[in-house]
Amino acid sequence: MTNALVETAAGWVRGAREGTGCVFRGIPYAAAPVGTRRFLPPIAPEPWAGEHDATHAGPSAPQLSVPAFSWINAAAGRLDEDCLSLNVWTPATDGVKRPVMVWIHGGGFLVGSGSTPVYDGADLAERGDVVVVTVNYRLGAIGFSHLSTVFPEELPHSSNLGLRDQIAALEWVRDHIDRFGGDPGNVTVFGQSAGGMSVGALLGVPRARPLFHRAICMSGAADHVLSGAEAHVVAEKLLHELGGPSPNPVILGRIPLEQILAAQNRTMASLADLRSLMVFLPCVDRDLIPEQPIDQIRDGAAAHIPILTGATLEEWKLFGLLDGGMAPFDQERLVARFSEVLPDLPYAPSAPTAAKRFREALGERSAAHREKWTWHAFQTSRVFHYPSSRLAEAQHEGGGSAHSYLMTWRAPLARRALGSCHAIDIPFVFGNTGHPLARPLTGLRREAGRLSRRMQHSWIEFARNGMPGHEKLPEWPSYDPADRLTMVFGRRSKLSEAPLEAERALIARWANA
Repeated sequence: MTNALVETAAGWVRGAREGTGCVFRGIPYAAAPVGTRRFLPPIAPEPWAGEHDATHAGPSAPQLSVPAFSWINAAAGRLDEDCLSLNVWTPATDGVKRPVMVWIHGGGFLVGSGSTPVYDGADLAERGDVVVVTVNYRLGAIGFSHLSTVFPEELPHSSNLGLRDQIAALEWVRDHIDRFGGDPGNVTVFGQSAGGMSVGALLGVPRARPLFHRAICMSGAADHVLSGAEAHVVAEKLLHELGGPSPNPVILGRIPLEQILAAQNRTMASLADLRSLMVFLPCVDRDLIPEQPIDQIRDGAAAHIPILTGATLEEWKLFGLLDGGMAPFDQERLVARFSEVLPDLPYAPSAPTAAKRFREALGERSAAHREKWTWHAFQTSRVFHYPSSRLAEAQHEGGGSAHSYLMTWRAPLARRALGSCHAIDIPFVFGNTGHPLARPLTGLRREAGRLSRRMQHSWIEFARNGMPGHEKLPEWPSYDPADRLTMVFGRRSKLSEAPLEAERALIARWANA
């Protein structure tokens, strides 16, 4: 291993030459958001003397354990509020202008790290001759409590801090990536789950849109953005749980971190019905995000940015592993679950009728569905499939280009329990199907490697020219609500017309009738 040196605006960074390329880990893109800056927007890092050691990942954002995301968050490193750093994988620091792919990690806006091993960008960078960047950003109550909704005069910009961090990272890419062999004029922002939702939110940020040129939303679209009123409720509840501190940045910066994380959990528990457990989300703050991103996209604000959007077939099975312990998942429990979420679908019938109709819709693709799998399919459709189709429709209506995909690969070692679950697509896109953390989802079969190469090729081609098709796939037209053509990635990839249409149409009718 030999060193690689690059000069940034803040000073020299020393990375390492690994394999056929170079990697720089833990580069600060903003100053530490600590003390009085805890709930303030990011600012440029202080310059340093000598060389910054960029051979080790920086700290991850403070977070509490969330079991459903434990494998994604494994080996993420130490936690610290001084977390605003990024990692860069590049074939060479040679001045060649390569496409740039900036990854925003998932984790429900509560956990995660850009340094998780499954996000290692070495294979993707080498295979596509692209530059890969992964980013850390503030999470949970620190990143998404939107105190400006309660203190608009004292803290006017204390909203969407996690998104502001992501924007600061994109600004760093704009200003520096050419020194790492990348093209600042060809940047793709991509993410999964909360990362995909972040990408969808960034499409609704006028200040952010000039910073990227393509967008990939994996298992997350543009629907998970709180209204200003909802954000105000969350911020007030968090402040109540903290004992009602004043808006003074000095006082806010002195609150012990463990108290903030504990208050975060109590806030989530008390507001669980607000957004089905996800309450620390981006919001329409009239400052960074002027109106709901999906509405801006429908009006054509992102028409110049090609979008690739999709999900896995059985997303909710990952969360289902944590569902309910030993209690039987019978019809009574299924109806109770439907009654909990149907307020989000204002035109849905009663819970018993909705459960019955959704099971009938599932019958068009499978004859047998137990209550638990019906619930999993409903949540998958409501939280992931329908928002993805809405994003593609909005982009089409706004005059832009969108491509849709569906991943159907099932975990070989747990086909029934996990199936084609949430996050199963990540190691395929990064080319890390052989990593021990990924093997429960990918197995050891050669088919996993072949599928990974097909998906990588699509993501790379999309980053290069905005079109995800290539010679190993059928022709892949852009999305049109008239036929809803979708690329299905499985052991055999195929173009499908309106897959899962019965479920999509039912959710759409209940949401918009």
